[in-house]
Amino acid sequence: MRKYVVFLFLASIRLIALLFWRRRIRWVGERPAGDPWEGIRVVCFLHHTSLFEWVFISVVPLRFVWRVACHGVVPAADKTIRRPLVGRFYKLIAAEVVSITRERDHTWRDVLASIDPDSMVLIAPEGRMMRPNGLDGDGKPMTVRGGISDILEAIGEGPLLVAYSGGLHHVQAPGELLPRPFRTIRMNLEWIDIAAFRAARRGVAGTTDAGFKRAVVTELERRRDLYCPTPENLARQAASATD
Repeated sequence: MRKYVVFLFLASIRLIALLFWRRRIRWVGERPAGDPWEGIRVVCFLHHTSLFEWVFISVVPLRFVWRVACHGVVPAADKTIRRPLVGRFYKLIAAEVVSITRERDHTWRDVLASIDPDSMVLIAPEGRMMRPNGLDGDGKPMTVRGGISDILEAIGEGPLLVAYSGGLHHVQAPGELLPRPFRTIRMNLEWIDIAAFRAARRGVAGTTDAGFKRAVVTELERRRDLYCPTPENLARQAASATD
């Protein structure tokens, strides 16, 4: 029963997103042959800027939404889940929403234990939102947390979809109550083979788990800064094109 409720909920907000926001999507590198949405095991969302990032659901087809409803696993900050209205919303964004703290405690082990051969994990590995000043809520630079490496190790192989957000402060910034409709949202997508990505990071870091984790974090931050279609990156690309 839950999968039908989640699917109807996600399909409804997808329709709202399609109606009220324009979208600009492109693939980094070559678009995968065949169906790029089939068999994805991990979705990694980079450049977390707003609680209204659900508007990006307009990017994906309904068949992908159905898979999220049936097999999606989402680690969600306990701070978000505890909010009266927002928490109820986020509890319905996937088949299994696991409340986690910012510590490596039993809540993170619960996430890893939730992964089975059919699971698709959707994670925002920065773990907090960027404010309009470019920093997190504590005034620190945005970094990728190392937990994403545990996810990749637990899954082992299959497709990783990296979703590079252009940012949503022009739609709704942290602290603002209502979103601004009829704005353009931008996202770049990249399809990566998990086994090859893991092997490459092991080649950089050696065999230690700590080295592997650092290599994964460094690489994802490099790709985020390079591929997210932020206003700064778009302006830089436009300037390069006219040189």
